[in-house]
Amino acid sequence: MEQAIELFAVFGGVEEALELDFFDDLDSIIRFNFIEHYKVMNELISPSYLIEEPYRYLLVSIARGDGRLSNVFRKARVGESLGLRLVNELVELNIIELEDSREPALKEYSNQKLEKSLRNYKIEPKIRFKKPFHRFWFGFVEPYHKDLNRKESQRFYENFEQHFSRLHSFVFEQLSQELLNTYYGNQLVVNGNYWDKHSEFDIWATHKDGTTILGECKYTNRHICKSEFRKLRNKAEISGLKVDIFALFSKSGFSNELKNCTAKNLLLFELEDFKKLLD
Repeated sequence: MEQAIELFAVFGGVEEALELDFFDDLDSIIRFNFIEHYKVMNELISPSYLIEEPYRYLLVSIARGDGRLSNVFRKARVGESLGLRLVNELVELNIIELEDSREPALKEYSNQKLEKSLRNYKIEPKIRFKKPFHRFWFGFVEPYHKDLNRKESQRFYENFEQHFSRLHSFVFEQLSQELLNTYYGNQLVVNGNYWDKHSEFDIWATHKDGTTILGECKYTNRHICKSEFRKLRNKAEISGLKVDIFALFSKSGFSNELKNCTAKNLLLFELEDFKKLLD
């Protein structure tokens, strides 16, 4: 399952166009596809003008940032008017999607005065890639396209080794959302991230019966301990979220203390549980 998640983080959405050898290690697969056959992989980016300005700048900014609309425009160095036009076009092309913020409005009434620290705070959506492959391409490949065209891979690999774990975590988070929906028999009416002025949460879901589920995903090489459960509850309290069920998703399992926890409102999911997504 770990290898499957790693490969999905790179090739998700274009698997049918490739012949992947699952017996090779990830490094060999990356080298074969993005170093030795870079020009072939480049042809999978369609339409081809996505690797030209200003689309390229915007897509690299999405892949390398937190996805917040204003931050994407700032890093891409495009104005709001042009940025919104490009975003709308990319949504129509099914390259990206917008996830609206679910944070309550800062003002309860129009004339309410905000604290000074909140006057520049903006509730805004986040931009997500529809396919993991596009996130990988524009986050890890496209910034080094000149090097890769010459089959020079040093800078590409340095960035890959430094930041690939972040991509794993993002994909694991998405798969965890799908697993949670499967666990509840596809009865979740809302399921996604939640962010506000205090914190960000990997999963904030609502069942059709009104049950609310708050989740945290950890794609690390260590057990999740009970302290992580405590931190999640504290963060929820600060954000004013009323939670019925807490769900923890871990690549490396849980401490004995957490597994023996008697809390009735806690769900634990390990790597083996993700096999249900393959059924």
